[in-house]
Amino acid sequence: MQDLFADTPIEIHLKESSAILFRNILTPERADLICRSLRAHTPWKQDKINYMGKVVPVPRLAAWYSKTLQSYFYSGIKVAAHPYTNLITELNNLVESATGCEFNSVLVNLYRDGNDSVSWHADDEPSLGRSITIGSLSFGESRDFQLKRKDGHGNTITIELDNGSLLLMKHPTQRFWLHQIPKRKNIGDQRINLTFRYLV
Repeated sequence: MQDLFADTPIEIHLKESSAILFRNILTPERADLICRSLRAHTPWKQDKINYMGKVVPVPRLAAWYSKTLQSYFYSGIKVAAHPYTNLITELNNLVESATGCEFNSVLVNLYRDGNDSVSWHADDEPSLGRSITIGSLSFGESRDFQLKRKDGHGNTITIELDNGSLLLMKHPTQRFWLHQIPKRKNIGDQRINLTFRYLV
């Protein structure tokens, strides 16, 4: 796989923690190719969630991959694992190489347009252990990624995640911060995001 560490990683200082943004982890050509391959070959599924007493479709499509074939529980949803493909393995290795962190599972999300989103949450499920680091790799349309503190103090931080970018949220970000991808009605193109994590 052709890597392009074109930019100096940007450290985003968060109270009690930090995140690191790699704006160009891959060449645009390679990122576009990966995006098309993921779109065509991922076994996408739209789960349902209980929201304010109603069962509604999750506003995005997703697939869960695990090296150890462990199922994953989040937001009341249980997702069965698919084995790593060659491409998922290459991307896992790329993220590990860039960050120096180890990952064994990944949630792949497809945001079909600006109407698809993910609401405020933290990736802090018990299966992720006590020290949680998340590597978020993005392809396709740029989308705003927002962070806010769980205690309500301070301002919301907005980061634009572009095609071929990688955001590393270090431990203990998930303990103190929430994040979301908000709806953006003016966006008509697709975005694919892979959030690499380590299941214990």
